[in-house]
Amino acid sequence: MRPFDYRRAADQTEALSIAGAGPARYLGGGTNLVDLMRQNIEAPAALVDVSRLPGTIADTPNGGLMIGAAVRNNVVAAHPAVRTRYPMLSRAILAGASAQIRNMATVGGNILQRTRCAYFYDAAGSCCNKREPGAGCDAIDGFNRYHAIFGASEHCIATHPSDMCVALAALGATVHLAGAAGERSVPLLDFHRLPGDHPEIETVLRPGELITAIELASSPAAANSRYRKVRDRSSYAFALVSVAAGVEVAAGKIADVRIALGGVAPKPWRATTAEGVLRGQAPTKARFLAAADAELAAAKSFEGNAFKIELAKRTIVAVLGELTGADA
Repeated sequence: MRPFDYRRAADQTEALSIAGAGPARYLGGGTNLVDLMRQNIEAPAALVDVSRLPGTIADTPNGGLMIGAAVRNNVVAAHPAVRTRYPMLSRAILAGASAQIRNMATVGGNILQRTRCAYFYDAAGSCCNKREPGAGCDAIDGFNRYHAIFGASEHCIATHPSDMCVALAALGATVHLAGAAGERSVPLLDFHRLPGDHPEIETVLRPGELITAIELASSPAAANSRYRKVRDRSSYAFALVSVAAGVEVAAGKIADVRIALGGVAPKPWRATTAEGVLRGQAPTKARFLAAADAELAAAKSFEGNAFKIELAKRTIVAVLGELTGADA
């Protein structure tokens, strides 16, 4: 048993005050952090329970949506505004876990969940730089079927596990934060860090900072969107490859397109190269193939995951075809 302090915050001010008094971790639904503590991966000295902080979903003045960090995942997925204006987000959340877990998990916690790499979880027998900096990465020469083809480094090839974050990346979401120095906002695409030389540092969060909300802008592409997850089994498995995409077609041309990939990188991967190939072009299968080829040209596979490159290409093409009705 490892002792730790536990306090439940009545409001955001109290949560920040407790965390500012000494090293502490915020506890939302606990669907990831509690598992990590049980597995002896993390051993926080103190937990600040923020699960009872008020969480709301509200329209913003510019036609977007503000989603509180304490809102449960299932509440987000079922919200009428999310289902109609951001369907890729609703579908991504529903693809992510069992109903029981979605009823517990919070938006803030989902964003902060850590990799499900088997070597990361094997504290007793495997080397992992993310868990123990300088120890090495057993995944590079080991079982790497589920690992990254983008954004990896010689120190870590683990992938980010969140489905929800893939949709948020495609939607260009903004993460709102509060801390001792005040409030700030960070684009979700900049919130998660690539491993580089320090895979143990996964986000740009400062000590004691709390995620308070996620903001979504309004766009026609967001309203015409899909999320597709390819996995080894149809229920409760993490993605081999996933695609979140939204397309706006006007006058026979692609006016706007948003594409993000999951299961392929240490963070949600925005497919900006593919988007650039598609904007201003007619929505055809040939153009979708060209965009997918351009995006995946920079992919670097390992012994066990080379199949992900072709799988990602085919999934991108299939989702874009679904959205535009362009099958030939």
